[in-house]
Amino acid sequence: MKPVRLPAAATNALPRWVIFSLCLLYILPGLIGRDPWKGDDATSFGIMWTMANGGLQDWLWPHIVGLPMPEKGPLVFWLGAVCIKLFGWIFGAPMAARLSTGLFFMLGALSVWYTTYLLGRRSEAQPLKLAFGGQPEPKDFGRTLADGALLIYLGSLGLLVRSHETSAETLQISLVAYALYLSARLFDAASKKTALKLGLILGLMVLTRGWVLPVALFISLLAMSLYHQQKQYRLLIAIVAPIGILIAATWLLAILAVHPYDSSPYPAWMVWNYRQIGLPTIASVSYFFKYSIWFAWPAWPFAAWAIYAWRKQERALHILLPVTFLFCFILLALINNHSEEGLLLPMLPPLAILAAFGLPTMKRSAINAVDWFAVMIMTGVASTVWLYWIAQQSGSPLGMAKKVISWAPDYHSQFNLISFLIALLASIAWCRLVYWRISRQPSVLWRAVVLSGGGAILCWLLPMTLFLPLINQRISYHDVARQISEKLNTPYKCIESDVGPSQRASFAYFGELKFAGFSDQACDVLLLQNNTPSQLKALVATDGNLQEAWQLLWSGRRTADKDELFLLYRKK
Repeated sequence: MKPVRLPAAATNALPRWVIFSLCLLYILPGLIGRDPWKGDDATSFGIMWTMANGGLQDWLWPHIVGLPMPEKGPLVFWLGAVCIKLFGWIFGAPMAARLSTGLFFMLGALSVWYTTYLLGRRSEAQPLKLAFGGQPEPKDFGRTLADGALLIYLGSLGLLVRSHETSAETLQISLVAYALYLSARLFDAASKKTALKLGLILGLMVLTRGWVLPVALFISLLAMSLYHQQKQYRLLIAIVAPIGILIAATWLLAILAVHPYDSSPYPAWMVWNYRQIGLPTIASVSYFFKYSIWFAWPAWPFAAWAIYAWRKQERALHILLPVTFLFCFILLALINNHSEEGLLLPMLPPLAILAAFGLPTMKRSAINAVDWFAVMIMTGVASTVWLYWIAQQSGSPLGMAKKVISWAPDYHSQFNLISFLIALLASIAWCRLVYWRISRQPSVLWRAVVLSGGGAILCWLLPMTLFLPLINQRISYHDVARQISEKLNTPYKCIESDVGPSQRASFAYFGELKFAGFSDQACDVLLLQNNTPSQLKALVATDGNLQEAWQLLWSGRRTADKDELFLLYRKK
């Protein structure tokens, strides 16, 4: 027997404009008005910027002004470079590259919504018919579940930072969500056109972040079709697999034909892929359980309940499909010994969809517990952000003001009226939302997650408006790049350096520094990070005494970073 018994009054859907506005409120803060941040964000931007200002070889061989970056795949960098080409002259290169990030997010969010809608209107997912009628129509039930899935997706804590970064993971999670949608279409009604699209998406996944995940996903879908006793396995084998291989092979064949820089990223790319496969270790298992609890909140409690509530209908597509995706991604996270947050991201779309089907069966006490948790945590975080902002502007409370200064010692506080008004309106909207939820006790299904989704948007929007200049100062290399550029005020051949990829990208863009390329040319400037012993030994071996061969021009660091030191040398 189905576990859902629901009146039509509980399926009032959100207006389309509200859904679209929530997505914009979520994604726009953090994309506008900031520098490339340390880590994957600046690294990916550096590859995009190099491609946009280079030739065919640069598009085929991902690198950051001469620093090879063969890992993952080129697709996300191609798309970002195209955006820089088209819109860089209007918005600037960093903002133009992040336009692609915004488009990736919208693709993922819409895919989660439409997948849930398709699965929710199927006959096996419908609530039990009431004795005197009044049960919801299939389309109304599907729309309400889709609204709930989108709110859960937006409320996922692990998505907040990653969805705003310029990185391969932002595209991968959106392609996973779209593959879920196409799989739902394929298993709902077998179609060669849908199979062709699914093969295309799997091929694009290979070009985004390697072949391990799409191959595992294809095997999982094949096993699911056999378990579900459907004939889709024929389409998977005859269409999906060949199309996916063909799409992925285009890049590899182009590399073979052009042979960029008399080399190839293929060997290193394959090594990176092989490193994703191993045996589960204590470290990988402990990392998964330690971080996935908060990373997938609030989706995983509802998803776990959905699996339990629908356990007698395990063959139903609305449970079997997201569970298949979810178990595939969990297994991949466990067998990867290089623990990172990017491994947990693909789980979020299937978790959000599963969680939506747990909403109709969740007990009121559990829903209220999740709501009160969201109210307390999100209100507490928002209040803390406001208190620190007041301390920054006024100098009181003194302890908080000193803490803000310690985050970015060189930052000078400034008041931005527009940012303040946006943050204030968002906070007022949050208070009204909490009041509506508590006072009216609405019966709609998505009431259980509206506070989690709205609270996540608020807690991201506040620092991205009130503290964005300070955050830029703390985790951007803009000022360091300017200092290095000022010291190199006479012509030089090139710079040999051991700095990391995000630093190299920032220095090349902000400071217009000329780093050594793929050729082994002798450079007359040396930039070291943390005085790396191996680099110094190599210099001593070739040039004798470092102090005799090289003149120290400058040393410095970001004021907020005590562990990072840069040394700039010039050949005597």
